[in-house]
Amino acid sequence: MDTNTDERKGVVVITGASAGLGRSCVREFAKNGYDVGLIARGLEGLEGAKKEVLQMGRKAVYVQVDVADAQAVEDAASKIEEELGEIDVWVNNAMNSVFSPVKEMQPEEYKRVTEVTYLGQVYGALAALKRMLPRNRGSIVFVGSALAYRGIPLQSAYCGSKHAIQGFFDSLRSELLHDKTKVKVCMVQLPAMNTTQFGFVKSRLPNKPRPMGKIFQPEVAAEAIVFAAENDRREIYVGYPTVQAIVGDKIAPELGDYVLSKTAFKGQQTDQPEDPNRKHNLWEPIPGDHGAHGTFDSESTDFSPEFWLSKNKNKILTGILGLGGVVLGTMAAKKWMNDEV
Repeated sequence: MDTNTDERKGVVVITGASAGLGRSCVREFAKNGYDVGLIARGLEGLEGAKKEVLQMGRKAVYVQVDVADAQAVEDAASKIEEELGEIDVWVNNAMNSVFSPVKEMQPEEYKRVTEVTYLGQVYGALAALKRMLPRNRGSIVFVGSALAYRGIPLQSAYCGSKHAIQGFFDSLRSELLHDKTKVKVCMVQLPAMNTTQFGFVKSRLPNKPRPMGKIFQPEVAAEAIVFAAENDRREIYVGYPTVQAIVGDKIAPELGDYVLSKTAFKGQQTDQPEDPNRKHNLWEPIPGDHGAHGTFDSESTDFSPEFWLSKNKNKILTGILGLGGVVLGTMAAKKWMNDEV
């Protein structure tokens, strides 16, 4: 693994840092010069993530925390600042889900998913704001999803939580603009990704769960999250499926209902039967260091043209304007020469 000898860029805190997208974010931020505060439940994954950061030449500290516990999140923020210094970036990534029809869901499952996936981001934002607002600087990234706008079958608890994050984000951003603070917030809306969650989540599906539609590697999202932390953008869409889902839901939500009723049940399952007794991480982490990738490497892409265009829009615009200037200049020169003749 490459060693990063650059000067430190800042301190980032990442929730859900032990596996999946969070683990990929840990690597991407460390690669870009950040010391990393790691928050998650899985001890082996936290230890593995810390080791990777240290191998990149950056500092790291982990705190074993369930983000559904507001006080524990606050205490973790204090510990990270004590050991690494002032927090510059906070990435709200931790999530949980249940794959199940609504009619088979239990109230305690909705409560648990909401506490982790929605309230975990709220608690993270509160801990970050407590430190960032007095300093009048900092960046908070909310990890969203196309499902923050367009709910799909079999993931009602997760979709509801992502919708809630979107509403919270809108309110918070408006308040920060009112207060004229330099603390930035951005929400990154993601497509289906090849992460570990599909082997972790509780499921009542007859076959093993899978990402629906086009699948992206977590590194694509991690790069977008680092970009969001360092640039003043309101929202970033990663992947054409995200754009399609969000825009399509605004234009024709009833069509989305119909299409998903026909495609989303089969589209979220592989052809392999699921073990109804397999372990899941709804209440407790699954032991082990699971890394960033799931089991869909062969089906996943590592590039998002939509994010590339968003990331480089200023350069593209400058190039278009420059080309336009050349064309206009050439036309003017030809006209002048014709007039002279």
